[in-house]
Amino acid sequence: MNAQSAFDGLDDAQLASRALSGERAAFDEIVRRHGPSTLRVALRLCHDRASAEDITQEAMLRVWNQLHRYDPALARFSTWLYRITVNLCIDQSRKWRGEALPGNYDAADTSPDSQQTLAAREAKQLLAMALAQLPVRQRAVILLVYEEGLSGADTARVLDLSPKAVERLLARAREQLKKALRRRGMREFEP
Repeated sequence: MNAQSAFDGLDDAQLASRALSGERAAFDEIVRRHGPSTLRVALRLCHDRASAEDITQEAMLRVWNQLHRYDPALARFSTWLYRITVNLCIDQSRKWRGEALPGNYDAADTSPDSQQTLAAREAKQLLAMALAQLPVRQRAVILLVYEEGLSGADTARVLDLSPKAVERLLARAREQLKKALRRRGMREFEP
C-alpha cells in the first residue's frame, strides 16, 4: 500500500492531526493536496513565479511549524492555509510596492489554448493588467471569491475581516476593475 492510498479516506483535519503527532507522510500528503492551490493563489497575488514559489514554500513551512495553532473547529484547513498564503503575499507586496508588474503578467493560465481568439486573449490581458493594478487585498478578495470559489464567510476568515467588510472590499474591487477596463476600451465586464 503506498502512502497516498493510506491517506485517501482522511480529511485535512485528520491529516493535520497525524502530521502534528510527527507523521511526516501525513504532512507530505497535505503538501500534495494543497501545494498546487497554494501556488495558484500566490501566483495571482505576487509579482512573478519565483516569488510565488518562494511564498508557497514559506507557507508550507509555516504550516509545519504552526500546525499546533490550527483548530478545525474554527476553520477548514484550506481556509487556514489560504490565510497564511495571502498574508505572506501581502507582506511581500509591501516590499515590492511601487514596482510595476511585468507586461506579460498572466500567472493563472500557463497552458496555451489554440482555439482562444485574439479578442479573448486581449480581454484576458486587459483583465490581468487591471487586476495587477488593484491593491493586494482587493486582488485577494477577487481571487478567493471568483477563482477559488470561497464563500464570503470563508473569505472573511482568510483575510481576517468581517463578512460585511469583505462585501465592501469586493464591491470596491469590482468597481475599480470596471473603471480600469473601461479606460482601456473594454465596455462589458462582469467578474
